[in-house]
Amino acid sequence: MGEVAVVKMIASDKRTVVVGLGLTGFAVARYFTRIDEPFVVVDTRAEPPSLAAFKTEFPDVDIYVGADELVAAALTSASQIVVSPGVSLLELGLVQNREGSLLTDVETDAEVVGDIELFARAARAPIIAITGSNGKSTVTTLVAAMAASTMKVAVGGNLGTPALDLLDDEIDLYVLELSSFQLETTANLTAKVATVLNVSPDHMDRYSSLIDYHRAKHRVFFGAEQVVINRDDKLSEPLVSADVKRWSFGLGKPDFGGFGVSYDPDNVGRKGEEAWLVFEFAPLMPVSELGIKGSHNIANALAALALGHAVGLPMAAMLSVLRTFKGLPHRSQTVAEINGVVWVDDSKATNVGAAIAAIISCAGDYSGLVLIAGGQSKGQDFTPLAKQLAGRVKHLIVIGEDAGLIERAVAQQASVESQPEVIRATSMDAAVSTARTLAASGDCVLLSPACASFDMFSGYEERGECFARAVRALS
Repeated sequence: MGEVAVVKMIASDKRTVVVGLGLTGFAVARYFTRIDEPFVVVDTRAEPPSLAAFKTEFPDVDIYVGADELVAAALTSASQIVVSPGVSLLELGLVQNREGSLLTDVETDAEVVGDIELFARAARAPIIAITGSNGKSTVTTLVAAMAASTMKVAVGGNLGTPALDLLDDEIDLYVLELSSFQLETTANLTAKVATVLNVSPDHMDRYSSLIDYHRAKHRVFFGAEQVVINRDDKLSEPLVSADVKRWSFGLGKPDFGGFGVSYDPDNVGRKGEEAWLVFEFAPLMPVSELGIKGSHNIANALAALALGHAVGLPMAAMLSVLRTFKGLPHRSQTVAEINGVVWVDDSKATNVGAAIAAIISCAGDYSGLVLIAGGQSKGQDFTPLAKQLAGRVKHLIVIGEDAGLIERAVAQQASVESQPEVIRATSMDAAVSTARTLAASGDCVLLSPACASFDMFSGYEERGECFARAVRALS
């Protein structure tokens, strides 16, 4: 069939159009197949990597790829457009309406949704919705583990299994990690409890400003029954009505409805030597008993407690998980200790805020810090990162496509005392080899890139694995 004929065929038939042939596109297609909803699929790429697999799984579904005219015709003729999170709405000519409650095509007024909106409409169990610039995978995993002892839990979304593949009438609770991309097309999540853990600049190659990124994150609160707020990050606080129950977490001493840290857990007015996790005015457990370490992980633990408490999880079960959970791969994970040097894989730190959190946590635990950073910048400003290096990082090894941007940001802070020496490396193996010559006993070599990985690797997982292999080859 010729291209013109195909365009006419699409334009003549109002239908649901699924945009994108990635993991989400497959999940959406499976969902529509289960509920007998007719749909077509479009992808702007001429040869999507998963095209053959999609045709095998869905042999009767019409697929249109590559030509901009085909995609435009499909969108123009659609009554509903389901956009995968990896596809930019702006590139498709889609905008948010004035009310912000849904997304519409400028010309056709077709309803534009994502898989999370479809999931929320179909789910029959309560949802815990977790987003933020950093820590969301750890918190999501913690909350799911806390709930698993008392109910049947499904966990996924941006982490692991796509949300629509989780749908099951036997599920008691859904725990979802959500990205800003997924939330752009979510209008009525109506979570049992929702949180934005923190907000720092990320994905600035997709958003025009931090305000736009912040706005996307805060869609997680649409229709929420309860919210959890980070007291240490004002950007986490939502504009919600007074009848929405609020809980909070933070690294300071809390008040009513809050989880925090106290050196006076019994409230006797005498500061002790040991820090405790506390809820309101009651001690919970010593910070030293946490299975995950570092100030950012203390915050993650407190956030998980607040979310779990909001849905009625038993405190004893939650604290038990906090004692045994050792963290997720590539998130401040100790790879090895060689000749007194500790090597830490924090490859998941794909933005500046995450890297800063890891640097601050590690700097207090070791005599010196050698940092490996770099990759794809995603439009970020590295000035905040450079400001945190002085006095904490003695050597900075930069790699990847935008290594020069980090190098220049550090150079602009040259007047600050104790700025680290910056060394370029052409590969991860070269970076590890260089770090070995620079680190002394008592030091930590930290891979915390502050960047995306796709210039050199298939993802942050491969980057972390490459780092770990290179480190183990040293022993």
